[in-house]
Amino acid sequence: MHEWLSQQIASIPFAAVILLGLCLVLSAGGFYRTVYFISIGYGLSIAGMAVANVILFHANHSWLTLLQAVLLFIYGARLGTYLMVREFNAGFRKYMEASPYSSREPNAVIKILIWITVALLYVLMVSPNLFAWQKQLAFSASSTLLLQIIGCAVMIGGLLLEGIADMQKSIFKKSEPKRFCDKGLYSIVRCPNYLGEMIVWTGNFIAGIGFYTTPLRFIIALTGYVCIVLIMLGSTRRLELSQDKRYGSNKEYQAYCKRVPIVLPIVPLFSLKKLKVYLG
Repeated sequence: MHEWLSQQIASIPFAAVILLGLCLVLSAGGFYRTVYFISIGYGLSIAGMAVANVILFHANHSWLTLLQAVLLFIYGARLGTYLMVREFNAGFRKYMEASPYSSREPNAVIKILIWITVALLYVLMVSPNLFAWQKQLAFSASSTLLLQIIGCAVMIGGLLLEGIADMQKSIFKKSEPKRFCDKGLYSIVRCPNYLGEMIVWTGNFIAGIGFYTTPLRFIIALTGYVCIVLIMLGSTRRLELSQDKRYGSNKEYQAYCKRVPIVLPIVPLFSLKKLKVYLG
């Protein structure tokens, strides 16, 4: 048992500790405002770890592993940049000041616990790419290559979906700022941007499957994936509740909610308000 446990621990590269330290630094803005731990700090941490993996393991060059890291960087950098720009938006700042939660800051001990927990979660989420750089295969080289190709293709699809959804909503809101968006991708699913994020992380998990050489590696990667999916479901639920408050009395909105699935196209799931298992 002791030997087996030692093998599991040995399968995790020391670089994971370096990535954890990097996340702690990049998410430390949360001590100024707690939400930064899971917003700007999130985007910066994902982008930062992607760059760190390339720097640490560039000698183990693999174009698909590199592509996976680049896609993670694009995801994190895009999100982090968007959130930082939003902080300087007068309308958003006014909205945050009016929020009853904006002035509620937890004590230092709670902040430290949040800081460490989310930093660890970010490392778990990026672990499929970290393991891929080690070039230790769980399956044949051809099977691993196929899984990487599929995973990266899924990630690209998720990034495109998320980007197009955000662009369509931005264009729509410029012409109809007080109306809910039901055009483009929003006519197929009500939260296509969150769907895009879940697809990105699904692809990231798939791309690393061929490198889950031990049960511990698999558990680490799966935990990160399950947590981010639950967080996205929680975010979708929270957005639904927020939009209900804003548009709930609008009959067109009511019909839209009954007609268009909330987060998965085709699947007749129209609400997450009664969802019991989620994070965030």
